[in-house]
Amino acid sequence: MSDGAGGAGRGAPAGALRHGPGRALIAVYALFALSATARSGVQLATRFDEAPVPYLLSAFAALLYALATVALARGSESSRALATVICLVELVGVVVVGTISMLAPEAFPEATVWSGFGSGYGYVPLLLPVLGLAWLRIAGRGARAARDRRAR
Repeated sequence: MSDGAGGAGRGAPAGALRHGPGRALIAVYALFALSATARSGVQLATRFDEAPVPYLLSAFAALLYALATVALARGSESSRALATVICLVELVGVVVVGTISMLAPEAFPEATVWSGFGSGYGYVPLLLPVLGLAWLRIAGRGARAARDRRAR
């Protein structure tokens, strides 16, 4: 199996995720990685004792955004698999935290990136993993179709 551009592996050739909408997706993930890292870093450094759970969740979200950025940018077969897992974890996190923050707001005295399903960020945190999973699927199908055409 190849992880590179040779097409011998099962996944998308290296770089297939970085074209078209993939570039915008990577840029948005990078922007969220930076903003969530900065936000959680300040919160953890200056106000950790006020609301440790929300601030740690924001740091966890920042870590996922950074990992997703790298995995999508690399675009290898193993990176695609990692990006899929990251997007799934991110989606579960947004839905669980969003639901809890709506049903039991006292559980989150301070907002996280995922509070209210990402309402403080225009619901982008809810859309991002869905778009990520969709792009991973579309890019994977395109790569498989191209590889099948070359094999004939």
